[in-house]
Amino acid sequence: MARRKKIYEGKAKDLFEGPEPGTLVQYFKDDATAFNAEKRDIIEGKGVLNNRLSEYFMTGLGQIGVPTHFLKRLNMREQLIRSCEIVPLEVIVRNFAAGSISKRLGIEEGTPMPRPIVEFSYKDDSLGDPLVPEEYIIAFGWASQQDMDDIVALALRVNDYLSGVMYAVGIKLIDFKIEIGRVYEGDFQRLIVADEISPDSCRLWDIETGQKLDKDVFRRDLGDLADAYTEVARRLGVLPTNVTHAPKPTLIN
Repeated sequence: MARRKKIYEGKAKDLFEGPEPGTLVQYFKDDATAFNAEKRDIIEGKGVLNNRLSEYFMTGLGQIGVPTHFLKRLNMREQLIRSCEIVPLEVIVRNFAAGSISKRLGIEEGTPMPRPIVEFSYKDDSLGDPLVPEEYIIAFGWASQQDMDDIVALALRVNDYLSGVMYAVGIKLIDFKIEIGRVYEGDFQRLIVADEISPDSCRLWDIETGQKLDKDVFRRDLGDLADAYTEVARRLGVLPTNVTHAPKPTLIN
């Protein structure tokens, strides 16, 4: 499709104006970042994989009644999405200890949480996306109490879906983060899952070996990030079984 006007440039994705009112084109880049973009690299094929994987997860959520911004995939790197007002929060769901919660609380990585724990961080790169309690969110007007109830319910439904899908292919869903958007239909507001769901936004460990299949491979220099993402896509059936690396020209629209 012809390149349209860019309206937002992010670390891993760009947004362009869509072909119809109320739509956007989301473009997945090969950029990899960590530690609030202090560590950067270009991973060939990463954008292709994340586009296909996010399509897979968003489509699956839609099939079980979880509303998302996803409309359709356009090509190898782009998808058509519904324009929405992003709630300025990252919604984090933790099933097992890893990353920052292990450091904050001294919990060994891999320790099961007593139940899925939902946390919120305020979306502001200059502040390092700090964790914020629900009281702050409501007091500062980022979301209402009803919004928070709905956001938690959405996050737990996403967790149920992703946990089951991953378990079926031998992967443990350690944690993940999502973003939530608001769409308006007349005077009625609806909350939807937005942004992306991919190994960039999840921690995924092989159930048998504990091998990491997510962005921690890049954060911690554990190997080839494209190979890890390709393995997730292969297990889920998103790529043909003979594909060994994302950049190969065997992906078909």
